[in-house]
Parts: sequence; structure tokens; C-alpha cells
Amino acid sequence: MKKILGSSRAAIATTLFCLLLLWFHTMSLSMSSISRINNIIAATSLSWSSSTYTFNNDQETRVQIPTVASQQNNRLLTRGELPMSNQISCNRTCLRYDLCTIDGSTVLDPTTSTFFTMDPTSPVHVEKIRPYPRKYEDYIMGQIKELNLVSGPSSPQCTIRHEAPAIVFSAGGHTGNLFHAFNDGLIPLFITASSFYPDGDFIIVVSEFHDWWQSKYAEILKVLSKHPIVALEKDNATHCFPSATLGLIAHGFMTIDPTLIPTSKTLMHFRDLIEKAYTQNPILPSPPLDPKPERRPRLVLTCRGNDVSSRRILNQDEVIQVMKEIGFDVIVFQPNRYTSLSEAYAMLNSSHVMVGVHGAALTHALFLRPRSVFMQVVPIGTEWATDAFYGRIAKGLNVNYLEYKIRVEESSLMEKYGKDNVLLKDPSAVQKKGWPTEIMDIYLKQQNVKLDLVRFRKSLKSAYLMAKKFMHKER
Repeated sequence: MKKILGSSRAAIATTLFCLLLLWFHTMSLSMSSISRINNIIAATSLSWSSSTYTFNNDQETRVQIPTVASQQNNRLLTRGELPMSNQISCNRTCLRYDLCTIDGSTVLDPTTSTFFTMDPTSPVHVEKIRPYPRKYEDYIMGQIKELNLVSGPSSPQCTIRHEAPAIVFSAGGHTGNLFHAFNDGLIPLFITASSFYPDGDFIIVVSEFHDWWQSKYAEILKVLSKHPIVALEKDNATHCFPSATLGLIAHGFMTIDPTLIPTSKTLMHFRDLIEKAYTQNPILPSPPLDPKPERRPRLVLTCRGNDVSSRRILNQDEVIQVMKEIGFDVIVFQPNRYTSLSEAYAMLNSSHVMVGVHGAALTHALFLRPRSVFMQVVPIGTEWATDAFYGRIAKGLNVNYLEYKIRVEESSLMEKYGKDNVLLKDPSAVQKKGWPTEIMDIYLKQQNVKLDLVRFRKSLKSAYLMAKKFMHKER
């Protein structure tokens, strides 16, 4: 019995001793890892500046955005901003977008959509990104091509060498829609370029490139960057860049927050860029409809196309007649995906008032001059979107903004659902839990408007007075 007890005590002692050794070994490894991470951070040349991004859905996300400045930074980084390797850094803390930077020479292999960077001292490390700023929208992000960032001891040979860095993004997703082309593409590109490369010397690298996209926005793209665009799907040669930024920074719907940009750019600066793009080879505006144009403000009525069955003005002819009676020269503008933006700019830049029902065509309000007038007709159930999407354009461009909110009797939904249906009586209650597709489709795809001419006339008179005041200041 004593021998058995002695053997048990010896076994327990041996086990405890082994556990103690294991604990000391683990602590040593942990401290070694912390030391190694801190050494990487201390050696990293990418400086991070803190900014707060606030979104309209009442969620606030604090993120760390890398600046162009290149200097040593010895502070400890949080987990969200921890460098992936000595040269590759990815920030995934923002609601709207991911952003990866390569702070050093990189080789692009367009055939595999991969950016390579040499790091002979570390094992192969791979990061992936979908460079499109709608991260919160799972369905559309699932359709965006994923790009690779690889750090390792080797990389492909360089065929074409560039002296300027690259900004890489996707022209897929909703880009076929004019609103999304600006909101998810051109404005975020302007923000990103202003944040990283304020001198404008960078190369646009596009994933999911389309010829029609380049053709439609060619003038703006040329002002943003003087270099030819690199299209991943149309190129087989490897390209070398001194550095690269993958992803686009977005501040919100049709928004540029100057406090979040080192150069304090605003939506007005973006409008200046548009003006530069479309006045280099100006297209003369349409001739005045009145022999004395200075006496009659020019109003552009933006209408939905014949191929669109919703958010149309059912009594449009009567509305145009009221506009003329008040004193406007009226131009009916019915854009489609083939509409020349140069011609649209020339027309709106020479106009005094723009009126239209909520929809992507109102993105053309970016072409209005400061202090002109913009009136948005607000269908039932679209109140939050009208302000978030197009109301912000007016505020950002110092345009006089009016909203004509239709009543239940002016909505075609009344015939289908009845005047007392909660969809019409209290849309906000229906939307408290979000805007699911089935609800969104009711308000956006099933609804037309028949404007109350008496009510609408009052709003038009207000617009007329603002327009005349604007015309007086033009002289």
C-alpha cells in the first residue's frame, strides 16, 4: 500500500512539474509574439490618422484611415488596424468599405487579379478584398470580383513599369445606374484620391471594367487622372506600381465630409471637377425658348423614360402648362443610359430650376449651379431616401432646395391598397424594421404620382421667386 501511495505522489509531482514548464514556455512564446508584432509596427512606414465616420442609420464607426504621409509610428495599433505584413495593411472596420494599402513596390498580374509584393523574410501571406463601397449589402457584394494581395519571397517579373501609384476599385455592382455610378464610384474615387494623392498623380486600375462605363464618364475620369486606365479584364501584361490603394472611401450617400479628408475637400470641389471636365470642350446650351430669356427662368422637368413604369407624373401635360403659366420656359428632360453627360451638363448648368420625381435621374442635380433651385417631388414612403440621396446634393452645392411631398390622394397606390392602408397612412411604421425588398418595391416600383395642380402651383411659385432672385444675381 505504501509503495502505491509513493508512486502516485511521484506521478502527481511529475505532472505538476511538466505543467509548470509548459506554462513558462507558453508565456515566453506569447511575450516573443508581442515583441515581434511591436517591432513590425515600429518598422512600418505607414502613418495612420484617426477619423470618425457617422452614418445615417444611427450607427457610428470609428476607423483608422492611412494617409499618404510616410513616417515611423511607434504607437500600438488596435486589432482592426494591425498590419497584415510589412507592406500590406488592410482596414476592415468601416461599415461601407474595406481598404487595403500596399506601402511599397507591387506587381499586378491582371490574369489572376493579384497584387504581389516581395517580403523575403516572411512566409507567404494572402489578403483578399472586394473593392466596392457597399460592404453592408451582402447580395451585391457577392457579385463583386475578389482581388488578392500576396506578400512572399517571390513575385512575377514586371512587364510595364509605372511611376505613379494605383487606386484600384470595381466598376461592377450597381454601376449601370447613374446614382450608383456617382455615389458608389466617382465620388468615393474623388474622396480616396484627395485623401491619398492630393497632387492627382495616380493611375486608375479597374476591375469589372466596361467600355460603356469608360465612354460615359470619360471626361470626369480624365480630369481625375491624367494616366490611361488599366482594365484588369482587358490586360495580360504585368504592371509594376510604387504603391497601391485597393478600395474606395465613402462618407455616406452623396456626401463628402471635409473633416475626414486631409485636404478638406467638399462636394463643391467635386462639382468644380465636373465643371472642369465638361467645359474643356463645351457644348453650347439649347437656344432660349423665349425671345427675352432674361425675363423667364429656365426650368428643366426631369422625367422618367417610357421604358420605366413607376414614379411617373401621370398628369405631366397639365403640370407643364401650369409651369408655363407661372412664367417658366420649360425643357422636358428624359434621360436614359445613353444620354450624353456633356449635353446634360450644358443644359442644367444654364438653367435656373430643376424639378423631378425621386429617382436616379435626379443625380443630374450635381450639374446645377450654386444658388439655383432644385425641387424634388417626394412619393409616399420615400421620405428618408429623398433627403439622404438628393437632398444632400442641394445642401452640398448651396442650391435652393424644395420638397413637394405628395398626399395619399396623389399616389397611385391608393387605388391598389386603399386610402386607410398603413402603407399609405404611416409608411414610417412599416419601415421601422428596415426597407426589405418587398416593401421597397411597393414604394419605388409600383407607385406613380398625379400631382394636385392647386397645391403644386404654390410650390412652383416659390421656386419661381427663388429663380428670379438667382437670375438677378447672375447679371
